[in-house]
Parts: sequence; structure tokens; C-alpha cells
Amino acid sequence: MNTFRVLEIKKTVFSGNDERAKKLRNDLEQRGVFLLNVMSSPGSGKTTTLVRTILSMKEQFNIGVMEADIDSDVDASTIAATGVKVIQLHTGGMCHLDAEMTREGLDNFDIQGLDLVFLENVGNLICTAEYDTGAARSIMILSVPEGDDKPLKYPVMFQKVDAILVNKIDALPLFDFNLDRFKKHIGALNPRAAIFPISAKTGEGMEAWISWLTNEVTSWKTIHTNQQGA
Repeated sequence: MNTFRVLEIKKTVFSGNDERAKKLRNDLEQRGVFLLNVMSSPGSGKTTTLVRTILSMKEQFNIGVMEADIDSDVDASTIAATGVKVIQLHTGGMCHLDAEMTREGLDNFDIQGLDLVFLENVGNLICTAEYDTGAARSIMILSVPEGDDKPLKYPVMFQKVDAILVNKIDALPLFDFNLDRFKKHIGALNPRAAIFPISAKTGEGMEAWISWLTNEVTSWKTIHTNQQGA
């Protein structure tokens, strides 16, 4: 019987990425740049949500956006219209960003002077959740048409995020989406996650989401500024 070595590639890859993510996170803390990893399925309204968020926050924070896609620059063009700094990242077929890819994007972006950088990750609910990008916080956007059972089908995504935006609530009457049932699923998977029902189209619920993010960025910057001064 032949013997052979079994190498757990997935574990090795994740371990290396976690170390790079930790270093990147520390570097960003030193520079005072809050990186927010934004994940979702395609079509969830991620870019529209970012546009509304940026327009509400850009007077308070210097903002940059990194748009990640397999191809195209459609989303980057949309974000650029808000007047903030933006860069398009093409992943060359990769369905996610890892820490090294994120660092490469930041290095080519020139984040000097920025307070808040949104990383709009590639649209999917699987591998984007598995790779630490080095972000200070991670959120995901789920749209009502996708269904309230998504936490059961993609638990890793919902377990790892700090906040969940339930978008397109203006369409609730048209779909079998039970918000209470959804919250119950999240409570079982990730009770610490903040949940914000919103409509990026109408603006409903955006104030609570933006207030949460503003507090997260402000608190984070205060903590790390104090640490640098200690």
C-alpha cells in the first residue's frame, strides 16, 4: 500500500492570510485609517447603499473607497460621482479579496489623510466571508428578495460580521421575508451583530445605520489615537 502525505492547504492558506491581516490591521491603526469591509451578494444594493452613506458622512470624515470586482469599473464610476477618492480593484477571476490583495490596493491608493476607507468586496456570500482582509470592522448587506433563510444557508458570513443591513425593505410587501424570523436566525448565529433594516432607494432606516458607523469610527479613532500618545 502506497503512503503519501496529506497537506491541509485550506488551513495553511488561511493561517498565512490571518497573519498578514493582523499586520495590516496594526499598520492601519498606526495610520489612523478605519477600514470597513463591505460584503454582499450581487444585486443587493451595495453600491447604492455606499453612495447614500458617503454623502451623509463625507463632511465629517475624509473618505476613500476601494471597489473590488472580477472585471469592469461600473461601480467605481458610480462612487466617483460622490466626490470621494476611489480606486477599482480587478481580482482577475478571484471571488474574494484577501489581506495581501487589500494591502496592494491600499498601497496603490495613497490613503494618507483618509479617516475611513470602504472596501466593497466581490459580490458573493461564501469565500469573501472566509478571508480576513485586515479591516477594522466587517458588515454585510442582504436584500429582501434574497430571502430571510440566507443565514441558514451561509452561516459563516453572518457569524463573522459586526453589522447586517437588510436592504430593500420598501419591497417587503412583495416578498416572503419575515424580519422577525431573520432576526431570530441572527440571534442564534451572531447575537452581537447589529441589524439595520434599510432602503437605500428611499433612505428609510439609513439614519440609524449611519449613526452606528459614525460611532464605530469615532470610538475606534479615539482608542487608537490615545494608544499612540501613551
